[in-house]
Amino acid sequence: MKVQGWLFLLCGVFFALVGVVYWFWSGEPVGTTALAISVGFAFMIGYYLMFTARRIGAQPEDDKRAEISDGAGEIGFFSPHSWWPLFVTLSAALAFVGFVIGWWLFMIGVACVIMSSIGFVFQYYRGHFSH
Repeated sequence: MKVQGWLFLLCGVFFALVGVVYWFWSGEPVGTTALAISVGFAFMIGYYLMFTARRIGAQPEDDKRAEISDGAGEIGFFSPHSWWPLFVTLSAALAFVGFVIGWWLFMIGVACVIMSSIGFVFQYYRGHFSH
């Protein structure tokens, strides 16, 4: 994970340099703001990856002499057939459309986002697939 962390940190440095040049050269605030946000996101992800790499130890991708088979094995659990991400995104779309149309539709969308997020988080605590 250290390789990915350094990659994001270097991207953050690149975005910072380009942002400063863009700010002086163009004077346009929207692009400068977008580049500043990109710097923040790149540093945030890079810091998280470096922090996680320090906590979990060396990984096969950090070793230059590692083979592909060194990374074999179970990676984690991924839901094979969950409808909840669809409901969360549809609810978020309803909330964003409600933000444009009216506060009443926005509140309905927020309630739907909360309910679908709860369903998404607790989908394996009940029923046939409970642990």
